[in-house]
Amino acid sequence: MKIAIDSYCYHRYFGEVYPNLEQPPAYRMTLEDFIDRARAHEVQGVSIESFMLDDSSPRNLERLRGLLDEAGLELVWAWGHPHGLGSGARVEELADLQRHIDIAKALGASVMRICAGGRRTRPESWLAHKTQLLPLLRRAADYAAGQGVVLAMENHVDLLAAEVLELLEAVDNPALGVCLDTANNLRMFEDPMQVIELLAPHAKATHIKDICAFRGSPREFGFWPSVPLGEGLIDIPRTLQLLRQHGFDGLLALEIDYLHPRYGSEEEAIGKSLAFMRQTLARQHQTCA
Repeated sequence: MKIAIDSYCYHRYFGEVYPNLEQPPAYRMTLEDFIDRARAHEVQGVSIESFMLDDSSPRNLERLRGLLDEAGLELVWAWGHPHGLGSGARVEELADLQRHIDIAKALGASVMRICAGGRRTRPESWLAHKTQLLPLLRRAADYAAGQGVVLAMENHVDLLAAEVLELLEAVDNPALGVCLDTANNLRMFEDPMQVIELLAPHAKATHIKDICAFRGSPREFGFWPSVPLGEGLIDIPRTLQLLRQHGFDGLLALEIDYLHPRYGSEEEAIGKSLAFMRQTLARQHQTCA
């Protein structure tokens, strides 16, 4: 397993600021800036959010791949934030998903995280949800398989763990697995460790994220801010242990979305989180040796 950073840790610097929760920063970042940050943090890989790519021309993709190769960073390409396929209602987005499979391949990524939907697109009926989403996932997985790319569908506050497994079983294609977000299903009132135990065997990518309870309604996103790993409600050491047990050898991509206001900056939280992950992995390695 390789320690990594998801570019979403810096979402504010790419223009995505949560209304009434965050303030815009004083400057903007580029993907080159993000790669420089990743190098400074001495990680082994990055997950890059596709909405942060301003120019998808072949020349720019070649340049971006060169920067990643020069930095020695393994890549997971990430498509679909925030609504993806709209829980199956946005049929027209399938073409963009397929276009980004081609981009992932051009950038040298063998895994692409996708969002089937988001917290605002989930229908009330699971039967309707599954019925409209399955054909799109089947077509996406077939296309990805043809390009040698594996899709990792995130539990994106749109799917319960059992529903994720039901979709994987119905699609039945090795080109579709899971991007395991360790915290999102707590926001849906599922036991996070039960979710992690169910989804870890199918993980092809990860969002290693910790959250805590804050203020307001637990049904609102702002109630569950991100905190540095090890300071919230998610058992990160057990999560890493489970991923290892199930043979996961991909990127352990740190993700921070809405950062708890008590932390001064993203850099502080990122630094603490990466240190915690490194220390945890080192201890577990010593135990296994």
